[in-house]
Amino acid sequence: MRKRVVVTGLGCITPVGNDIDVMWNNIIAGKSGAGHITHFDASQHRTKIAAEVKGFDGNILFGRKDTRRMDRFTQFALAAALQAVESSKLKITDDNRDRIGVVIGSGIGGMGTMNEQVKVSYERGPTRVSPFLVPMMLLDSAAAMTAIYLGVRGLNMAVSTACATGTNAVGEASEIIRRGSADVILAGGSDAVIIPIAMAGLSNMGALSTRNDDPQRASRPFDLNRDGFVMGEGAAVIVLEELEFAQARGAQILAEISGYGATNDAFHISAPAENGAGAALCMEAALNDAGMEINDVDYINAHGTSTFLNDRSETAAIKTVFGDRAYQIPVSSTKSMTGHLLGASGAIEAVICVKALQDEIVPATINYENPDPECDLDYVPNQARSIKIRNIMSNSFGFGGHNATIIFSRVTGH
Repeated sequence: MRKRVVVTGLGCITPVGNDIDVMWNNIIAGKSGAGHITHFDASQHRTKIAAEVKGFDGNILFGRKDTRRMDRFTQFALAAALQAVESSKLKITDDNRDRIGVVIGSGIGGMGTMNEQVKVSYERGPTRVSPFLVPMMLLDSAAAMTAIYLGVRGLNMAVSTACATGTNAVGEASEIIRRGSADVILAGGSDAVIIPIAMAGLSNMGALSTRNDDPQRASRPFDLNRDGFVMGEGAAVIVLEELEFAQARGAQILAEISGYGATNDAFHISAPAENGAGAALCMEAALNDAGMEINDVDYINAHGTSTFLNDRSETAAIKTVFGDRAYQIPVSSTKSMTGHLLGASGAIEAVICVKALQDEIVPATINYENPDPECDLDYVPNQARSIKIRNIMSNSFGFGGHNATIIFSRVTGH
């Protein structure tokens, strides 16, 4: 009999709040975290808007010396991880530290540091490049620094599957606990690439919204007039525990990871497979893993990026899996508020799903004004909704054809 995996702690740094309560209250209120870019002069860019993290100061949290040696994405991840551990009331001791792991991924990693140091190399010469460049830019730095700060010596790794990263990190972490290789894992994702080169690249491929005059209404998943996603940044980490371990220490159990699926489209490096075939396969895999039927799912937190192709393909995939039932399930995209946090998006959406399950509130898809005939499901337009929730499905899809789905459930039988 496989081990059961539960959620006991939550932490986040996001464009709509740098702690769980603020973030969740803003999500329920339908507040957007988007605005005009302040991180750099975007006057020459086609896209001049993003969903930036506000009021974050690593120097206060970690001290100036350590902060200078961590890329922004690592700072976000570490801050979220420390919040998650505190909220879980997990005490790390010599008796348990070898069975506590970290799986924190990133879609892009320390591109901000790389960008800065390339400029230093060109302008001041190679001898002036920071000796911390390589560890700061590596994708595994967030997981590694979390382990160092907390003194946990169990399995430690990064996952990188583009925009599916956060969901894959949580899903793979749950599998590690299921097989008995860890008792506790801190799992999540982090990205921080609101920088000129990343914004230019994504804008030039047509992925970003150019609704520069109205940033808070630019992210509009499933709306007919969507024109691309709003870049976000941030991190989220959740504490996963083996059920009996959590019970033995008297932990508050917030939710259970009941199903996980992961597939690949094997189709195109940046476009989804036609009719969302790979996404449908992934959702079916998660349902099978959970031993659930289509009637068991009460809410779907969609990948819902606000791009033309993604929203239509995800809608088609949901209809493939759920048939007529698809029209009865609330489906919403919280990226309408947070923006697209790339590798962190699945992680923050995992946090949102746990909160939705606890409070039995389905977040809205804000900025939904003009129905797309090919996106014809119940997208919970513009206002959060109270419903009975037993099980929530969360989808994440990424460049490279990566698909990941997790099912969160209300905990029973403990």
